[in-house]
Amino acid sequence: MFGKDKKTTLPTREQVLPGRDAAMPVPATHFVNGNPLQGPFAPELEQAVFGLGCFWGAERRFWETAGVFSTSAGYAGGITPNPTYEEVCSGLTGHTEVVLVVFDPAVVSYDSLLAVFWEAHDPTQGMRQGNDTGTQYRSAIYTCSDAQQDAARKSLDAYQVELDKAGYGRVTTEVAPLETFYYAEDYHQQYLAKNPGGYCGIGGTGVSCPSGLELDRQSA
Repeated sequence: MFGKDKKTTLPTREQVLPGRDAAMPVPATHFVNGNPLQGPFAPELEQAVFGLGCFWGAERRFWETAGVFSTSAGYAGGITPNPTYEEVCSGLTGHTEVVLVVFDPAVVSYDSLLAVFWEAHDPTQGMRQGNDTGTQYRSAIYTCSDAQQDAARKSLDAYQVELDKAGYGRVTTEVAPLETFYYAEDYHQQYLAKNPGGYCGIGGTGVSCPSGLELDRQSA
């Protein structure tokens, strides 16, 4: 979590660690709100997956958002099945640290979650976030539907315009369909609620995400 790992190049399939068949055991309920960490979830709920640096602080940003039913820390975007934290930090799994967000779209829209995502970190830093360096800290949006993919792409373009105005570089955020979300170890789940004084490297640019993306999408 503290930037000790300097691996900034994604591994090839020939380089990745083999992983394992067994999934990581996690608590049944969310430490903060008591809701389930794992599905199946109620049909009216939707899921989203975001990577914005250290997942400890990232997860807190989302569980504090109204309309979010549950959050979990995990890994996505890589190759190694069911990786451990140490394996992910080695740079030899291809994964980045992410947060699974289960939300009620009747209360909070996916566009609103995208705004939380963009504003909570600096998406122009490549394989790092602040002092945390390595492929596991790269910015990413892993989408769960075609509609999410479209919304994520549109929001990236819109936010790039605002970052350009503020003098920032190009967005390096990876936007891709989710293949598999792997839960992180028990002690990572809701870490900052269990350890209020714990490390949090999350910090935004101060640039606001444009509103009205959903209306733009409907009129496109």
